Amino acid sequence: MSSVGTRVFVARLAGTTVFDPIGDEVGRVRDVVVLVRLTGAPRAVGLVVEVPGRRRVFLPLTRVTAVDAGQVISTGLLNMRRFEQRASETVVMGELLDRTVELADGSGQARVEDVAIELQRNGDWLVTKVFVRRVDPRGGLLRRRGETLLVPVEDVVGLGRPSAAQGAQLLLAQYEDLKPADLADVLHEMGSTRRLEVASALDDERLADVLEELPEDDQVAILGNLERGRAADVLEAMEPDDAADLLGELPDEQAAELLALMEPEEAKDVRRLLAYEDNTAGGLMTTEPVILGPETTIAAALAHVRRQDLTPALASLVFVARPPLETPTGRYIGVVHLQRMLREPPHESIGQIVDTDLEPVAVDAPLLSVTRQLATYNLLALPVVDEQRRLLGAVSVDDVLDHLLPEDWRETDDVHAGPPTRPTPVVRSAPPGVTRG
Repeated sequence: MSSVGTRVFVARLAGTTVFDPIGDEVGRVRDVVVLVRLTGAPRAVGLVVEVPGRRRVFLPLTRVTAVDAGQVISTGLLNMRRFEQRASETVVMGELLDRTVELADGSGQARVEDVAIELQRNGDWLVTKVFVRRVDPRGGLLRRRGETLLVPVEDVVGLGRPSAAQGAQLLLAQYEDLKPADLADVLHEMGSTRRLEVASALDDERLADVLEELPEDDQVAILGNLERGRAADVLEAMEPDDAADLLGELPDEQAAELLALMEPEEAKDVRRLLAYEDNTAGGLMTTEPVILGPETTIAAALAHVRRQDLTPALASLVFVARPPLETPTGRYIGVVHLQRMLREPPHESIGQIVDTDLEPVAVDAPLLSVTRQLATYNLLALPVVDEQRRLLGAVSVDDVLDHLLPEDWRETDDVHAGPPTRPTPVVRSAPPGVTRG
């Protein structure tokens, strides 16, 4: 049982494992929910816990029995509904870190770097301390000794008031190791203003990866609020098919402006994809699979599929064609499967092990036809050709899934989607009627 006076810094709590009373892992802490009041210290009411399946749920602090080094112990009762932030609630990691506040003694402004919550005698957890860094009035943070302060919460003004332009460096540092899809989930759950602030703080490559995982309305909102030159840079960093899908959601005038700002070679592929119907092989495909000539050695081909920017689906096949090897290529010959290359001598050419039986799909083939062929032959990707059998690109299984799933699949609560992937005691649902508080 946590004792009265237990003090916990939220930034250090993030990522901590949550266990139930018998020691089974429930999930990991991702944030702390507080109520910032007009008078008195803000009250912490619960934890945002990420459970298996990347779902984030709410764990009331009244069901936390202990907060020790490296672990949080809960009662085991957990409401499995997806966490939805209420208007009166503030999440510390997502909204308070990097917020600019005034110091009550009149000595200037400071930026919040951490918040401490402390258990009171009545069982409440209150925000009692704020760790801040002074802000240089000339711009930027002070870099001299004494620049950081741990102050009582009553010594800061404006904790509940969003800054005009809130930074995101501290928040992103906490999520540095997250995969793009997981960071996309974090952004999607934020308020629109905070989402734009955090997205703008990402570098172009990271933002491109995250945008590819976000719902279309979030993509459009983020891209539309970036400076035009930067928006074009981010589109260039995206996969051509994802960039084309995003541009297709924008007004024609805005899409044309961004295409004009992109590098000509990058824009060329995207323009080509925009010409195809959305639910056809041409609209689904990427123009950048691994394409090699038949004389390439297996060793060289394996080096190509090791590229970090390739998805596992596209890395499963090498597409063999006559020069030119940039899409649209010369005549399509066939494919070489990754597993086959691993079984053959590395000095052999891929032309000797090419699979010519795999029939490509036409660029205007409908989604259902592409899906059926992928499923029939247990493939992760398919070649797409034109009437002259020139290779235009490849459709991967993840592109098909994005179009088969309902548009709101990211928001759909999948708690009843199937049998649990962990023993039942690990994640327990609360009895009917148990809600926050």
